[in-house]
Amino acid sequence: MEFERIDAQAKDSKAFTEKQTKASLYKTVWRWHFYAGIFFAPLIIFLSITGGIYLFKPQIENYMYHDLYYVQQGQQKISSTEQIQEVKKNYPHAKITGFTPSFAPDRSSEVEIMANGESISVFVNPYNGNIIGKLNENARFMAWVKDLHNGELWGGTIGNWLVELSACWFIILIITGVYLWWPRNRKSLFGTLIPRINLSKRNRTFWRDMHAVTAIWLSLFIVVQLFSGLMWSGVWGSMAHRIVDPISGNPEGDQPWEKYAFPKSTIPTKEIADVPWAAENLPVPESSPNGLKTISVDKVMQIAAENNVQPGYRIAFPDGETGVYTIFLDPAEVYPNRPLPWAQQTLHIDQYSGKVLAKFAWSDYGALGKLISLGIAFHQGEFGFISQLFMLALTIGIIMIAASGVIMWWKRKPKGKLGAPALPENLKMLKGVAVIVIALGLFFPLVGASLLIMWVLDYFVIKRIPIAKQWIG
Repeated sequence: MEFERIDAQAKDSKAFTEKQTKASLYKTVWRWHFYAGIFFAPLIIFLSITGGIYLFKPQIENYMYHDLYYVQQGQQKISSTEQIQEVKKNYPHAKITGFTPSFAPDRSSEVEIMANGESISVFVNPYNGNIIGKLNENARFMAWVKDLHNGELWGGTIGNWLVELSACWFIILIITGVYLWWPRNRKSLFGTLIPRINLSKRNRTFWRDMHAVTAIWLSLFIVVQLFSGLMWSGVWGSMAHRIVDPISGNPEGDQPWEKYAFPKSTIPTKEIADVPWAAENLPVPESSPNGLKTISVDKVMQIAAENNVQPGYRIAFPDGETGVYTIFLDPAEVYPNRPLPWAQQTLHIDQYSGKVLAKFAWSDYGALGKLISLGIAFHQGEFGFISQLFMLALTIGIIMIAASGVIMWWKRKPKGKLGAPALPENLKMLKGVAVIVIALGLFFPLVGASLLIMWVLDYFVIKRIPIAKQWIG
């Protein structure tokens, strides 16, 4: 009898300990979810707004620069060489850096020049060579929106890191949010998968459901969107490139570039042309000076046609004696009649012989390279107008999630306090927290650094300063 009593007490003690551990874990996750949500909600909303605008770059630029983009359809187009010569006459001291042939009967051609240290696009009527107008590349409205979105305009490298940090933390917010949302005792669909909407009294329950239920329904799409956006980031994106490139076809790997015996430069392709993501870090080949003249841009266009590059491609001109012509098609930059993502191509052409030194197309991507490219296409709404609308709805959903979280906090926060969830009392949780910090730090370096700072402040500073502890809540 005594043995049974002791055994029951042990079981009760074990159950109590497990309950305490779960409660401490819940409090820790909730506290970090709270911190990240409060600190990054404004930036997440800002990124959603700028990203939502950038989704419609083709339509917006088409409207704003309609007079530059469109011409009266004529009988016969003059050669591309002649079009470029007209630009040279008007800008004799400028350097020709690129060319976008007219890709529709009513579209102008675009000649890219470098003049007085500025990158300028000159628009040419392909039927008579007349100069329609010009645009400073840095003055484009959508270039400004893009630099706002990636943090370059308002913070440079630090701004880019903050954008990356907010995206990484948002992924963690989604994961921790699912943990906090997970129904433990609740059996009703309302408040779990269906928001409880009381139009007469929008209390905290309403905002909680707007926050949690919306996030649950959109969580998978948000994670895909965030990971695809991270591919352009400075720290995580560079790390991903080092891992993915050999799989997607980096020349340093086995396929497909090893079949091309070309002299390599140390310049990545992204330095000379705005190529698709998978080709950004591929080294640019070098032309072999042999006393011959540089081939004409018309010949380059012929090579593009022979390699089935779809209309809408751009041509980057050689830089120096060993430079190459680079033909690249990024479907995201073509409007209207945008090609699908698998139409993307990158070709490097010897400027003297016209030989294709290297060719990198969708078929050359590995499985992971294709998956990432599709994710990027999803991120930019490249699957037609419907996909743009879907992504717009997703960005609105993200704004709703972030805003409702802030409203929830504001409604429950005590006066004069931050109102953070209380620190767990079970210090044994520190070991588990340390493991989480290390794991996240390895996968998201910037998050790991911020977590370490937050952890140190939480457990070794705030906890020991009564005023700070009282204000935080």
